[in-house]
Order: sequence, then C-alpha cells, then structure tokens
Amino acid sequence: MLTAIYKSPRKDQTYLYLKQRDDFKVVPEALLKTFGTPQLVTVLDLSRRAELAGAELAKVQAALIDQGYYLQLPPPPEDLLKDHRDWLANNQSAE
Repeated sequence: MLTAIYKSPRKDQTYLYLKQRDDFKVVPEALLKTFGTPQLVTVLDLSRRAELAGAELAKVQAALIDQGYYLQLPPPPEDLLKDHRDWLANNQSAE
C-alpha cells in the first residue's frame, strides 16, 4: 500500500498521510485550513514497512482504507515540573 506523507507548515511535527498522492478531496476542509498548504515529504510503501517512526502502522493502514487519510499529531509536551513534583511526593513519603 503506497501512501504520500505531507508535513504541515503551520503545526510542527504534524503529518498527513494520503492513500493517493495529492488527493486532498478526502480530507475535511476544516482540517486542511488548520493544517495549511501540505508539503510533500515522501511516498512510502507501507506493505514493506514493519513500523513507522511516529505512528502505529496498523492504525495508519486502517485509517487509509476507511477514510483515505491519516493525521499524525505530535506527542504531548513533556511536563517536567509535574514529573518533578510527583518524584518529590513519592520520595518524601518514603522517608
């Protein structure tokens, strides 16, 4: 299964996978407005891949079959302050 992968010029680490290259008619208009003008990154043959860097291969394939596109969002930002507070709470109660 070939897929075209586009990056968003507006949203860092946000990618749009399309079943067919430049077939944006399957993508909701509101999503395209938020995404910005898609910039082609690469074309991949998903049937030859065991995994993807930022998305689950099975989810991507299922979305491409069901709706013709898959939107990959960036991971949530790391909350180091919360992690530190949790660490302090766990270590202070152990004393």
